[in-house]
Amino acid sequence: MSEPVPVIATPRLDLVPLPLDFLEAVLEGDVARGEAILGHRLPPAWSGSVARTLRRRAAQLRRDPTQAQWLLRAPVLRDAGLVVGHVGFHGPPDRKGMVEVGYSVLPEYRRRGFAREAVESLLDWAGRVHGITLFRASVAPRNEPSLRLVRSLGFAQTGVRWDEDDGEELVFELVRTSGTGPGGRMVPNGAIDPFVARMPRASGPERGDGRG
Repeated sequence: MSEPVPVIATPRLDLVPLPLDFLEAVLEGDVARGEAILGHRLPPAWSGSVARTLRRRAAQLRRDPTQAQWLLRAPVLRDAGLVVGHVGFHGPPDRKGMVEVGYSVLPEYRRRGFAREAVESLLDWAGRVHGITLFRASVAPRNEPSLRLVRSLGFAQTGVRWDEDDGEELVFELVRTSGTGPGGRMVPNGAIDPFVARMPRASGPERGDGRG
């Protein structure tokens, strides 16, 4: 049996891990059961906006429940007990020790800094708890809010790739000092990686579609 996955607390949000039974309930259309499992309210538009991501992450958890700490989390607005989007990594670290972050905030909760708060706290957690220093984010070329976010966090573009679902994506990477917190030193990795530029995407669609 997998160990419980802790909640990551940010100044305004709780990044609550989404267990397999929750994902299955929501995918089956039983939002009330999903809310009961999670202990928080889901906005009406939430489940439809992330259905493809939920299916992918549910399949990963069925194959390997120990991946739970790396996968999908719900950013819950603490004062309201309300889910405002989703955030998480696409999976555990790859052979280079890198993880790819994805995020999205529902339209009615954007422009309040929630995406930045969630992503920065998730990166901090990965560095502090697991010693991760290399991060990736993939962003559609016309997604200006997400481009501004990743660049403001210190990500530097390392390539371009084509996603079969979402089309062209700009690939960004970030090297952080292990355990770096908000405002700490962040060193962008500016080298072009030809492998990244050619690489097809196999992970879920939430990467780089985040809007803050």
